[in-house]
Amino acid sequence: MIVVLDTGPLGLATNPNRKNIDAHNCAIWLANLIRGGATICIPEIADYELRRELLRLKRTNAIQRLDQLQKNVEYLKLSTEIMRNAAQLWANARNLGIPTAHDKAIDGDMILVAQAQTRTNGDQVVIATVDLGDLPRFAPAKKWQDITV
Repeated sequence: MIVVLDTGPLGLATNPNRKNIDAHNCAIWLANLIRGGATICIPEIADYELRRELLRLKRTNAIQRLDQLQKNVEYLKLSTEIMRNAAQLWANARNLGIPTAHDKAIDGDMILVAQAQTRTNGDQVVIATVDLGDLPRFAPAKKWQDITV
């Protein structure tokens, strides 16, 4: 199983405040997935969305935890091919009348979906998120708590 982390679970898993019950539970969940043999992927778009906010808030401990996690999982880099696929996904959604973000928004979800699609070589791929929103229309996605190995 390949689990692609959306920004929400990535932020929870790297939150150094273990008094936050969701952060605590998400860190345990992630450790259990890794012990269970799941491949964990951090898409570059999720890293960007989380990191920019951590930098703004000067959360150096969380940034260090994010950097450490990236050493132990697969990092999905952005590429021209992925960005072009994301643009096509965005256009297709608009043409079907199911916009996923405001017209002028970059739409990180479509970039996330395009990155997740790079890992579909016959393996079971699921995006772990905190809010399903439109994601299941474009890729297998579940709330992080509902994903087990």
